[in-house]
Amino acid sequence: MDPFDSNNTERADLPRNMIENSMFEEEPDVVDLAKDSAAFPTFPALDPDEVAFEPRSSRLLVRGLGENDMDDDEDCESSARLLGMSFMNRSAAHRSSSSPYARQAPPRSCSRPSTRTTVVCVLFLLIVAAMIMVMYFLPGCNFTKTGCPRTNKTTPPEQVYPVSTSGEPFPWAQLRLPRSIHPLSYDLTLDPDLDNMTFTGRAVISMSVLHDTKLIVLHSARLNITRATFKLDDGEARAVTVLEYKPRQQIAVKFSEELKTGQSCVLTLDYSANLSHTYDGFYNSSYTDAGGVKRVLAATQFEPLAARKAFPCFDEPSFKATFLIRISRKPSYLTLSNMPQAKSTPLLNGLVQDEFEKTIVNMSTYLVAFIVANFIPTSKLVSETRVSVYSVPDKKEQTHYALDTACKLLEFYNDFFEISYPLKKLDLVAIPDFLAGAMENWGLITFRETSLLVGEHSSSLEKQVVASVVAHELAHQWFGNLVTMRWWNDLWLNEGFATYMQYMSLHTVFPQLDVGNLFLAVRFRALDNDALNSSHAVSMDVNKPEQVEEMFDSVSYEKGASILLMLNASLPGEQQFRKGIIQYLKQFSGLNTDTNDLWNSLTQVEVSPQHPNVSEMMSSWTSQKGFPLVTVSRKGGQVTLTQEHFLLTSDNATQASSLWNIPVTYVTDNCSLAPECRQVFNLKNKSGTLKEVPESVKWLKLNYRNTGFYVVHYGDEGWAALIAALSRNISVLTPEDRASLVHNIFALSRLGRVSFSQVLNLLSYMSNETETSPVAEALLQLDVLYCLLDQRQEHSVVARMKSYILHQFRPLMDKQTWEEEEQSVSKQELRSALLNMACRLNEEECVRRARAQFIRYAESNGTVRIPGDLQQVVFTVAAQSDEGWEALLGMYAHATYDAEKRKMLRGLASTQDPRRIVWILTAVLRGDLIQTQELPLVVSTVCHGFAGYLFVWDFIQENWDRLIEKFPLGSFAIQSIIKSATARFSTQAHLNQVEGFFSSLKERGSQMRSVQEAVETIRLNQRWMDRNLPTLKERL
Repeated sequence: MDPFDSNNTERADLPRNMIENSMFEEEPDVVDLAKDSAAFPTFPALDPDEVAFEPRSSRLLVRGLGENDMDDDEDCESSARLLGMSFMNRSAAHRSSSSPYARQAPPRSCSRPSTRTTVVCVLFLLIVAAMIMVMYFLPGCNFTKTGCPRTNKTTPPEQVYPVSTSGEPFPWAQLRLPRSIHPLSYDLTLDPDLDNMTFTGRAVISMSVLHDTKLIVLHSARLNITRATFKLDDGEARAVTVLEYKPRQQIAVKFSEELKTGQSCVLTLDYSANLSHTYDGFYNSSYTDAGGVKRVLAATQFEPLAARKAFPCFDEPSFKATFLIRISRKPSYLTLSNMPQAKSTPLLNGLVQDEFEKTIVNMSTYLVAFIVANFIPTSKLVSETRVSVYSVPDKKEQTHYALDTACKLLEFYNDFFEISYPLKKLDLVAIPDFLAGAMENWGLITFRETSLLVGEHSSSLEKQVVASVVAHELAHQWFGNLVTMRWWNDLWLNEGFATYMQYMSLHTVFPQLDVGNLFLAVRFRALDNDALNSSHAVSMDVNKPEQVEEMFDSVSYEKGASILLMLNASLPGEQQFRKGIIQYLKQFSGLNTDTNDLWNSLTQVEVSPQHPNVSEMMSSWTSQKGFPLVTVSRKGGQVTLTQEHFLLTSDNATQASSLWNIPVTYVTDNCSLAPECRQVFNLKNKSGTLKEVPESVKWLKLNYRNTGFYVVHYGDEGWAALIAALSRNISVLTPEDRASLVHNIFALSRLGRVSFSQVLNLLSYMSNETETSPVAEALLQLDVLYCLLDQRQEHSVVARMKSYILHQFRPLMDKQTWEEEEQSVSKQELRSALLNMACRLNEEECVRRARAQFIRYAESNGTVRIPGDLQQVVFTVAAQSDEGWEALLGMYAHATYDAEKRKMLRGLASTQDPRRIVWILTAVLRGDLIQTQELPLVVSTVCHGFAGYLFVWDFIQENWDRLIEKFPLGSFAIQSIIKSATARFSTQAHLNQVEGFFSSLKERGSQMRSVQEAVETIRLNQRWMDRNLPTLKERL
């Protein structure tokens, strides 16, 4: 297939079951659910007859109600209120006698037509039928404007083009650009004015004509193009007119004569623009230095769709080209870009123009980057690459750990991939005002300060965070930069791989950071998210800008990494996975790929003919949403495994069609700990039978060390056997397997397959647990339930739940120390989880010790240090009192270590004082004292408390337009805010409010997948409460 065919979508043929099962995407015409509330905008009531005959919106909001669910008047009335309609209250008495719905009395008599009338009617009908047949078979009839009753299938319908800003038709009507023109190189000159927050630019784009065409279409957003010239081959440059279509951020140049295949051309565009005040494009930022002076800077964030906001370009991943960049600056500033600086030239206006070397690799536009700031570096040479970490001058001493980590990881990746990093320099830059955690721009990786900077005395947990982000972004220099996904539907090829390599590389290079527990927890959360019907396939259709933004989610990152781990664990031999990756990178170096290219590369290096075909096995994991539930049934020595779609919201069509090729691993009580104990069974069909298992085997544990992406149900007898084994000796299973059992039984409880009594039976062994991963998972799951109960104001059950948690975990809580730094990262994680929960439940000794720690810290003027893993619990406890909150706010304003400062912010946001909650939400949106980039963190923390979650929901409704000005629709920030604000709702009233608000937004957010997830989660919370509240009251 010609990759530049204008009709080629360049996407793999993917099933649309994700979109077709998604509530808001399937039903885009939504109605206002909160019409009766004065708090929301009102819309005209629907005509009753329209409701009767146009039921799409009705289906949207009563989805899941069976026909028998609405037999009584009460249900009808409540559904009518839900839909914002009053048509259910009509009665026959109110209808007009002439209404077509009123039953009419039959006529008293009917006269029979005469024979003559009958003959005339028959003849007339015959003539009409003959005329229709003649017209139907008449050659050349295209049956359009001439009134023929069918469309000519050989002639496509006339294309309807949008209207450009000038009023002329815009010559392109698709989101994706045509493939007739391909850029070869960009020559960019940028002149930013940081005093006035504006910039001017010139883009000289050299292109090749791949197919005959009369137009060039590319991207431009919020750029005022002042001049445009075009040159074909060696001809003279001539002025051309540029048309713009703002809704798709596209511009076009039309030609009267065709550009011919093989010709070369150059388009030069002069333009001006404002520096962005959000976090994408070429945006302005600032910080206050140690002397209290405000410093201004400008930086870029282009992924996924914002390079077009800095320069006109072909802003899609497959349009790779080279870049030569020049930027002017004041002498007191420096500039950075992807390549090393080639020269600096003083200008007549007192500025300096820096020119960078032309890129030696072809790059996608989203990887271009440049910065104008007063940063300073620390550097080292690794092989032939200069590695530098840049920061504001006051924080230079916090860059050493990141520099050392980056150098070691670069050496590891060079060796592991057998492809050396191709550029001469690698810069890592800490930007004070940066929304994402980091961005993998080739040769110029940008970070939040909290993701790159750590102090000399920072805890190992804080260093683990920095090392993880650095490892992720360096992996992108190969996965994403060297080999790039063809389109955003396969974003997981970038993000899933970088996430997997992040954990794998740290496990090898920095084993002391103990990232195994972190990766395990990440996989659990990926399963939780993917259990929703509103989830999506790893590789799926992406047809709108907000859908592109929404691909940056748990599925692309964590699920992508999880299925790669499962694949690696299932392959024979340790090196096959690595060999396949190397082949993939070498074969497609500098190119764009899709998911099939990866599976084919891995299949080509298979060493075992008995092993299943990788492409055949893995396509089932990327082409459909969700994951399987494997159920174990045992009769004597025969063990049968059955798979089905683990779907929290029932969808019979999806469940019936879903089938995975599962590399099931298992151990038994005969051998359960060592890797050699692991046995593998490939479950391809709906069910399968293991080889004969001796009847003497008391239990089986599937999914050894939780390397597979599935949940296991053992049945009542199977669970009872595992619980009995753990109650006798917790060491019969690895910590990962024990954590897996905890996660799985909570998931099954949410699904309704096990009772909550069975959950409590398993947790009874917890008083003997000593390892981090099982304890942390149990505490997290119990905390979710505690919050649901607390926010439902089930006071008696909340009190019992508190007593239960403290009783189960008190032995471990009492063993935790408060003074010295724990040696291992795992022990720090365990101490942090236990003491955070104890103080959250107001356990007296925990609260007393935390307050004492804070007082000593505050009185020492910073000379006494709180251990890093205890800082969060200490700051949170301190913020619950008036004097503690005020003291913490003062410390936050002057804190220099960013990791510590962020913990202070979470402490401040944990307050239960309504006035302070309102203040902190307002302050973070305003962005002066607290940076707006921290809004998702603040919202998440505030929602964790009883007082906060209602304030947040009101805050979101009142400030929605400001939020989507700050953060793009569908972005991870918006996803996080919506999820945090709604995840603990569990009542019909809240469900109605959420549906009503988001449906009223229309194109301003109603179609987002995160909205579907929020609505589904609330319904699931309702269901869980209805099922389990009686059990909780009884058992607790």
